[in-house]
Amino acid sequence: MGELTIFLPLLIIMGAFMFFASRRQKKAMQATIDLHNSLQIGDRVHTTSGLQGTITGITDDNVDLEIAPGVVTTWMKLAVRDKIADDADDLGEDLDDDLDVEETERPNTKTDS
Repeated sequence: MGELTIFLPLLIIMGAFMFFASRRQKKAMQATIDLHNSLQIGDRVHTTSGLQGTITGITDDNVDLEIAPGVVTTWMKLAVRDKIADDADDLGEDLDDDLDVEETERPNTKTDS
């Protein structure tokens, strides 16, 4: 009887932990599925390897990403990690515009020997 009173609460705690862990995993999986279903041509995305690109074509399993002007590569949809929000791009451009960097001339340090 003593072993049962120790084992039963431990079993309940482990069961609850497994239940919440599986729920979290299902939510993450559903979020990934929703992301892949919402991809459209023109979206900026990150891949799981950290590459950024713009979607130029989509099939059932693959996406074509333009990673530089005129450079298009084909990736599995599963490699797309997330979309890059347009707001973040606009913010970065605004910050660049706000910075007034003056170029200064460097003195000629070459010496004729």
